Amino acid sequence: MTKLTFPRELRLLTPFDFNYVFQESIRAGSPFLTLISRKNKLSHPRLGFAIAKKQVKRAHERNRIKRLAKEYFRHHQYQLPNIDFILMAKQPVVELDNQQLLATLDKLCQKIVGKHQV
Repeated sequence: MTKLTFPRELRLLTPFDFNYVFQESIRAGSPFLTLISRKNKLSHPRLGFAIAKKQVKRAHERNRIKRLAKEYFRHHQYQLPNIDFILMAKQPVVELDNQQLLATLDKLCQKIVGKHQV
């Protein structure tokens, strides 16, 4: 059985990691979320967040978005190629329920993976 954990090595933690992704990124967006990505040289995908207080004012909403994204990523980490992802939220995201948020995230991930395989 595969482990479905979300350890530190699956997260983007340092400013260097974030800058690396932002430099030559591939983007996929919706009215609610933007997913920025870049291939990495590791054997696994990584996830980082850039959710601004200006876009999502309340901490519990920012935490909900991050919690759902981590859960999605945790369950799909073995299907995703070695790509670094950064998730950015836009103001209307607070109007989505959990199912809609996960569906939007899934659609964006599929777009990104498709763009990297071309």
